[in-house]
Amino acid sequence: MHDALARNQFSDLPCAVGPVVTTCGFYLALRPGGFTLHMSASAANVSRMRRWVFAEVCGAGAGEEAADAARLVASELVANAVRECGAFAPVVVRVDGLPDEVRVDVHDPEQYAVPKRRQAPPDNGEWESGRGLWMLDVLAPGWTVERTDLGKQVRCRVPLTGRNCA
Repeated sequence: MHDALARNQFSDLPCAVGPVVTTCGFYLALRPGGFTLHMSASAANVSRMRRWVFAEVCGAGAGEEAADAARLVASELVANAVRECGAFAPVVVRVDGLPDEVRVDVHDPEQYAVPKRRQAPPDNGEWESGRGLWMLDVLAPGWTVERTDLGKQVRCRVPLTGRNCA
């Protein structure tokens, strides 16, 4: 499956020998059931990451709804990392397909910037941002944050729902 993805859907991404895709600031290691991506959080790399998340979740037999949710969760977590650490921050995204869920983990180097919800409800029209954590609550209930020696990791579990991707 991974070879077909790399050749067909992601022809703009050169493939190295084996299940690895690399470009400047983008190192994707494919493995059975998922992938681990080390990337510099540039706009181009975040776009590639979104496509890989969606394709991997669909390729694992999940529905489009779950694939969209996993892509949105990964995008939101990487956006939070960029907001805290700056553009081109080193970020690790790990996606694992499990029997009833997709696990999406994002690791960034800022150990002490732990996500916190705002006091106001998510439909507050006065705020320009701050709704992402509310989205995580809906799409990946029970998400967690863990400080590590290298920063912090946010772990989300997206339930599998909907029909398989076409």
